[in-house]
Amino acid sequence: MIQGDKVRLRAIERNDIPRFVRWLNDPEVTQFLLISSPLSMAMEEKWFDNQLQIPPTSGQVLAIEVLVGDGWIHIGNTGLHDVDAVSRHAEFGIVIGEKSYWNRGYGTAATRLTLKHGFEHLNLNRIFLHVYENNPRAIKTYEAAGFKREGVLRQGVYKNGRYLDLVLMSVLQSEWIILQEK
Repeated sequence: MIQGDKVRLRAIERNDIPRFVRWLNDPEVTQFLLISSPLSMAMEEKWFDNQLQIPPTSGQVLAIEVLVGDGWIHIGNTGLHDVDAVSRHAEFGIVIGEKSYWNRGYGTAATRLTLKHGFEHLNLNRIFLHVYENNPRAIKTYEAAGFKREGVLRQGVYKNGRYLDLVLMSVLQSEWIILQEK
């Protein structure tokens, strides 16, 4: 368990799969994700089984939970993917699947906690991401967590009948440390 102030991160479990399928078949949730086709339980179970084969030091999807009353509610997922142990970098990803928890600061809290995990526990030097140009809410969240724009992959993705630019952003461990000292 990775504990933060507003959220905690935990390993995903097989019983999370029905939530994943519900989220990833909701066009509002997936509008800014690379997913463009419906997913079945069988497809998600196969993805989950593949995740079990990846050592946590090479990348891991983590469940985002928030405390509601006396219990923890699973509202989304985050993770560091394709960890490169030599260059010490990884790609960040996040989704808040429970729409009733959007715009409440949980995405920012989970992003910061995932960065802390990457820099303090995995000894990463650089964490990067790609975000659609038409997702200002996410860009604002990433900037608040310390990410800086590096460039643009022009027409880098085809989504909903049009090409979109992908904004490349990253944060370095040295920059993150300075942010923690403020």
